[in-house]
Amino acid sequence: MAFFLETLFGGLMVGTLYALVALGFVLIFKASGVFNFAQGAMVLFAALAMARFSEWIPRWFGLAPGWISIALAVVAALAVMVVVAFVVERLALRHLVNQEPIALLMATLGIAYFLDGLGPLIFGSAVYSIQVGMPKDPAFVLNNLFEGGVMVSLEDLYAACIAAVLVTGLSLFFQKTRTGRALRAVADDHQAALSIGIPLARIWVIVWSVAGGVALVVGIIWGSKLGVQYSLSLVALKALPVVILGGLTSVPGAIVGGLIIGVGEKLSELYLGPLIGGGIETWFAYGLALCFLLVRPQGLFGDKIIDRV
Repeated sequence: MAFFLETLFGGLMVGTLYALVALGFVLIFKASGVFNFAQGAMVLFAALAMARFSEWIPRWFGLAPGWISIALAVVAALAVMVVVAFVVERLALRHLVNQEPIALLMATLGIAYFLDGLGPLIFGSAVYSIQVGMPKDPAFVLNNLFEGGVMVSLEDLYAACIAAVLVTGLSLFFQKTRTGRALRAVADDHQAALSIGIPLARIWVIVWSVAGGVALVVGIIWGSKLGVQYSLSLVALKALPVVILGGLTSVPGAIVGGLIIGVGEKLSELYLGPLIGGGIETWFAYGLALCFLLVRPQGLFGDKIIDRV
């Protein structure tokens, strides 16, 4: 039972991180109606910026490594992502207002390749580490119930708590604020949104800035766990089954989908792995997503599309 709980807790915490990655896709889709293939590149770019600023800022200002230098590095990296959002809107998005979704999709592909090349060019291509003070050692809980207790990764626990706070904040932002409602209107119809006075350029800058902030948090967490390297952009691939499962238009769907994928892949590896062979954790999410595409393509919480003729 203790091992089952360890696996369950691990799956829930990893699932929260998957949900955070998926949230970046949902944010862009809700504002533009197109799938953002640049999200993985944004994670890598943000992580590179954070890693390098963590090295440069203490050197520039003569600071000792600590919370002040980390906070300044986070602010600097976030400012970089806001600048990226502004440039993306100026050079690409404002010229694609009311165009076919395929045009926006190809634009995100171009942005992804551009950021994949620009990041190493500016910040370097070595493998970097990000140290933000998250503990690396595990903790043991429920010692009174189980002999030896249940092992929980403190780093994953801290990361899951950060992700949960961010996801909750963004959910409230979309549901309760005027800007959040404007984002949904822009996604439905660009021209109609412009006709009622919604500033499309400002909305797109805001949503890409928020997505950049989410990418920064993801980059810091995964960079702290895995190191900052080119393969970090592939982490976003794990978010694809999450958004298929939860629905591309739903922030709560990203949360539920992430938790289902995280727990499902851990438990399937534990119980099905010995029966049919290992490696289930690598393909379980995609197999589950395929099943959902066959029976419920809009996902658990996605909007059902009804065409009237």
